[in-house]
Amino acid sequence: MAEVPVDAVGKRVSCGGERATVRYFGPVPPTAGLWLGVEWDSPDRGKHDGSHEGVQYFTCRHPTGGSFVRPAKVSFGVDYLTAVRQAYKIDSEEVLSEEISISRKKLKWGNIKERGYDAVWSGEERHTALFSLPSVLLSRSDVSGSGADGQIRTTTPNVEWLDLSGTLLSCWEDVATISQQLDRLEGLQLSYNRLRLPPDPSALRHAFSALRVLVLNGCQLTWPQVRSTVALIFTFLSGLLQSLKSLSLSSNPLVQDSVLSLSALPRYCTKCQPCVDWFVVNELAKLPSLVRLSCRGNKLVSGDGNPKTANQMLIAKLEQLVVLNGCEIHADDRRGAELDYIKMFGEEWLKAGGRSQPSPQFVCEHPRYQALISKYGAPEEGELKKPEPFALKNQLLKITFVFPDDANRKPLEKKLPASMVVQKVKGLLYRLLKVPAADLRLTYTSPKMVGTEFEIDSDLKTLQFYSIEDGDQVLVRWS
Repeated sequence: MAEVPVDAVGKRVSCGGERATVRYFGPVPPTAGLWLGVEWDSPDRGKHDGSHEGVQYFTCRHPTGGSFVRPAKVSFGVDYLTAVRQAYKIDSEEVLSEEISISRKKLKWGNIKERGYDAVWSGEERHTALFSLPSVLLSRSDVSGSGADGQIRTTTPNVEWLDLSGTLLSCWEDVATISQQLDRLEGLQLSYNRLRLPPDPSALRHAFSALRVLVLNGCQLTWPQVRSTVALIFTFLSGLLQSLKSLSLSSNPLVQDSVLSLSALPRYCTKCQPCVDWFVVNELAKLPSLVRLSCRGNKLVSGDGNPKTANQMLIAKLEQLVVLNGCEIHADDRRGAELDYIKMFGEEWLKAGGRSQPSPQFVCEHPRYQALISKYGAPEEGELKKPEPFALKNQLLKITFVFPDDANRKPLEKKLPASMVVQKVKGLLYRLLKVPAADLRLTYTSPKMVGTEFEIDSDLKTLQFYSIEDGDQVLVRWS
């Protein structure tokens, strides 16, 4: 049996190319031996909700997100430097560049491949190559920790950009033990990880002192239904990332499952029940250096259900923002968004006390509203916008399906409702392509962000959830 860590529960594992989190370790009668109960990142991979023959061994977010697997079938990962040496072992058939720079001299890839990694990167040269790396890309590697204390600092101390997307890191403390040894680290990519929050976020601030860019796409960053956990995530973000300039939170369901009271948090309004969707944005406004934000694929929905209105609200709430979802915010765009925001919530502002003193709840939900009133003046009653009903099910999106792996297949244009779930989209494609839905992998691109491809990784989410808009392309691949 593979060695199982003493603290296995909560650890991340890989199994058959899939990622999962260990939720249980022990016997599962009537079978013999020990099992790992895991919750898969992809719920389609699982079989149940953590129960077996009427006994609940663990719980999952998704009713089919869990499985029991034997320990021998999983990997608990490797340390950072082991992953670096595996990733930068130059014996791959894939040539990414014609040259590689090693301590100011050029070595041809052909020579490296011919002579082999050990022959070229041996002894001092290998150490110099790793020592000089400005970027380390370990996306989808099995990194699970830092390894021996201090070795990262002496081996790859010059790293400024680190990609740890989709690894086996299980908590923010794991990330901190790596980043605190990288004094020059400015960019950190942590997308598609599942990271537990630290018990004391303030203790980790020193580990990210130089950080300017943080990417957290697809990390399932929901706001849990536990008041203390909400306190941790906001303390962590607003305390740790005061100097952050760019933040990407695309494809995260940034909503609370229920309205939570924050009366225990002294630095928040003590009487408010925050808006479940937009409270997240209000917190981002507390990051004074944040000028770029990407949040496509989130459940930030305005009262009328229109994604364009939601973007206007983002601009109005985030005064310092310069780029939203890859698009520059011009002065006229900001002025229009702020004026519309004043009119949109003017009636609510008046009812909350308006010109005299708005209620604490209104101030909590719209912390920038009073500043906008000072900037443009109070709205007149005739200017107030009345919310118009918006039927999401009637909103049709013109989508072009393209098939990058099949050059002979022509693009296919369809009009689909924004409320259509991905599972039904795959059903439509099955009828057209005769390819099983389980084998289909979908991504999409937008003319607003040329060159960026977004994953569509859940069959149970809608096109609206992924912020797919009219005119976007959906790329269809299959195994």
